[in-house]
Amino acid sequence: MREFLLGLRLLFGSGRGNRTRFLLMALGGSLGVCCLALVLTIPAILDAHDGRSADREPQVFVGKKAGQPTFVLQRSDPHGSKPFSRVFLAAGTNATPAPPPGLTGLPGPGEVYVSPALSDQLRREPGLKGLLPGTVKGLIGPAGLTDPNELYAYVGTSRDRLGGEARALKSFGSEHPPTTAVESSTLDILRFTLAALVLLPLAVFLSVCAKLSAASRNRRLAALRLLGLSAKGTQRVNAAETVVAALLGAALGLAEFWLLNQIMARTGLPGLKWYPGDGALSATTIAVCLLGCPVLAWFVGRASARAAATDPLSTRRTAVPRAPRLWGGLLLVSGLGIVVGYCATGFTDHPAQSTGMNSLLVPGGVLLTGLGLVMTMPLLSYALARWLARSGSLTLNLAMRRNEVEPGSAMRVVTGLVLLVFSASLAQGVLVEERQITHNDSPSQEYGLSLSRLTEDQQRQLRDIPGVRTHALVMEPRSDPDAGSGSQAPALVATCAQFAKLVRHAEGCVDGKVLRLSDPDVSEQPLSTSTFRMVKGGQQASLKVHVPRATVLFDGFDVTNVPSPGLLVPPSELPAHAVPASATLVLAGASDPATVRAVLDRIGAIAPTADVDPAGINIDGLQQITVIETLLALGMVMGLVIGVAAFLVSVTDRAVERRPQVTALALIGARARTLRLVQCMQVVLPLAIGLVLALVAGKAAESAYLITGGGEIFWDGAGVPLLVAATIGVLALAVAGTLPLVGRRIDPELIRRD
Repeated sequence: MREFLLGLRLLFGSGRGNRTRFLLMALGGSLGVCCLALVLTIPAILDAHDGRSADREPQVFVGKKAGQPTFVLQRSDPHGSKPFSRVFLAAGTNATPAPPPGLTGLPGPGEVYVSPALSDQLRREPGLKGLLPGTVKGLIGPAGLTDPNELYAYVGTSRDRLGGEARALKSFGSEHPPTTAVESSTLDILRFTLAALVLLPLAVFLSVCAKLSAASRNRRLAALRLLGLSAKGTQRVNAAETVVAALLGAALGLAEFWLLNQIMARTGLPGLKWYPGDGALSATTIAVCLLGCPVLAWFVGRASARAAATDPLSTRRTAVPRAPRLWGGLLLVSGLGIVVGYCATGFTDHPAQSTGMNSLLVPGGVLLTGLGLVMTMPLLSYALARWLARSGSLTLNLAMRRNEVEPGSAMRVVTGLVLLVFSASLAQGVLVEERQITHNDSPSQEYGLSLSRLTEDQQRQLRDIPGVRTHALVMEPRSDPDAGSGSQAPALVATCAQFAKLVRHAEGCVDGKVLRLSDPDVSEQPLSTSTFRMVKGGQQASLKVHVPRATVLFDGFDVTNVPSPGLLVPPSELPAHAVPASATLVLAGASDPATVRAVLDRIGAIAPTADVDPAGINIDGLQQITVIETLLALGMVMGLVIGVAAFLVSVTDRAVERRPQVTALALIGARARTLRLVQCMQVVLPLAIGLVLALVAGKAAESAYLITGGGEIFWDGAGVPLLVAATIGVLALAVAGTLPLVGRRIDPELIRRD
């Protein structure tokens, strides 16, 4: 306790510079704690979403229920790129179950309760009321909604209107949600990626904040040691300052997170919105932040003061420290060995899978690689400095000799940005893997809409949607019991140009002629003359299409509306001013997620009540990939903030600590331009080596993850240009951050103080 109080007296009584450093340590720690609390709270937000989804899930009786029970029928349709869910309830007379969360009672016939987001949507799109038969009586409370943006409704009706699909309702509530915001397996991967994106740079950043003005503090601690203070007491004096700064920073960081949660919960993120209570600080999060950060600061403070406590004379005389040890390089080599080994299996016929020991070795190899990058930076900086210092350049010699003397400072300055580039590759790998799982693999994406639910104006607007490259009609034949042994075939109404855009490859198409559609991968069937019902001026008519001998061969996509076997009918064959009674309007466009979401949103705005069949797309999966992209983007932003903050704090601290040396060089004739280049090279050269190594190691780690994930994409070449651009941007930032740090004013007093 005596040493602790001495540390506090030295802190508050040793001048404005030390108090300023203490304040910077606290503010830097608060930024790190705020990011840490956000990472720890994300799983709680997702769990709250899934918990409310499970609490409202209807439970039904198996088989028939005696008496007049309450019946339930669920419907979920895509509205744009979001699901639109409706629960139809027909209240019974016996054993009426308790209402679902968010409602005070079951809706009666003709009563509708909607979510606040759906209420706003109804005002913008009155056509949605056709899907909600009845009168809106109120809103669903937050307890019955997964998030504030959900489109959800409870519709009261009668038993005879529910049809045969309705089931007798037992109660509301289930142990497991029907759908989760993020699947459990994906959530584990997401947690690991966020840890690499945020927690590793965060640990480096907090260590940087705890070591501000390390050289000045070490000289002061060495003086205490020479005055008779014990070695352990000297370490405790230094730890007292770092612990108090960390504790104050942790309290400020929790307050910053509370404010950030209130703002973000109201504004939301793309695909992810939550209630403020979902992001409330838990006891575990508070304990980790208020106890974990001071404990980390305690160990960092004791470790940083070890040299001054054990060898105070060398600290006061600024003796040359020993060379970095090789064990950090061993971590990097071990991690890369594991990662590269799994990458090598991608060239074989039997790539490794994430089962058994592989599920532990791959994450372990990635963690070893990341830690190895951190611990290898002093060794790389030392080796680079010794090699370049032998050159005849005065600038290089001045820059590299300082790095040779202080190789550990390179780790504090550049590690945050190096880890950011390394983690960005992992984030790209997770996105590539999820897109393989949740999206159509073909380059074409089709959307099917029932023609009978569309007006002519809506059809025209749908065909003109940006991102839709072609359209066609698929007519369903009228059932004919007298058709004979052959079967009637559906018909695709399209020109040859339209048909070519719906398939991979077409051969033998002739405009103006009825042709048979034949896909070699689909077995042939005998076809008879097909009859289609048409509507013309409100009157029913028939269109008979004879099966021709002429055939068009085509190679279709995996999930498509193109019929096979079927007929290709040119639009000119349809009667004038007549429309098919049973047909599907097919729209086709690109399959990338951004285009799919944009097209679905435009379809929802043009025809809100239409039933859209996005071929091969799971709307819940589309929502999930949006949430994952948002969380990874949030992690990238936090990692960038932490990395840049660590870099700027470290570079500024280095510049302040080295003012006496810079002043001495200026007094003996070194020009300001030379000094700026020296400062720049001391930072940029180790950073460039670290970024290149991080880029290579990150792509190797990403490939190992993709290979063991079992997808079709092993090598993500599309992400390389983005990472290279990020690397160049980081180097540009480093240059811009180091050049202004050499002041123009020469103060010889700095040398006397030193």
